[in-house]
Amino acid sequence: MLIYPDVRAAVDWLESALGFAEKVRIGDAHRSQLRVGSDGAVVVADVHGAQVAPSSDVVTHLIKIRVDDVDAAFARASAAGARVLEEPETHMYGERSCVVEDPGGHRWELTQTVRDVDPAEWGGEGSW
Repeated sequence: MLIYPDVRAAVDWLESALGFAEKVRIGDAHRSQLRVGSDGAVVVADVHGAQVAPSSDVVTHLIKIRVDDVDAAFARASAAGARVLEEPETHMYGERSCVVEDPGGHRWELTQTVRDVDPAEWGGEGSW
């Protein structure tokens, strides 16, 4: 569950910038369940009690979203006003990714597999 000061504005932004689709709305400004891609989901909720939105002083999370085309997703998010934290880059482990921050302060890593790489090639471990 991600906390936003304005749930409706967050839903609108997530739909336009990151391609989310609203699945369930609970009250006008209380909570919304959204889906992304074929199997991703997130709930956004309003600020109340101990539930607060992120502050600029602290990073508590980074949400990773798999996309078909990182460059197109990055362009869409940037055009919608995302703050760019990391431009798209292809990594030695076969992923192309970037990081953006939404108007509510939540950070999103948009990632795409561009090449299957054995973890041993880049110093990782695992069965391949």
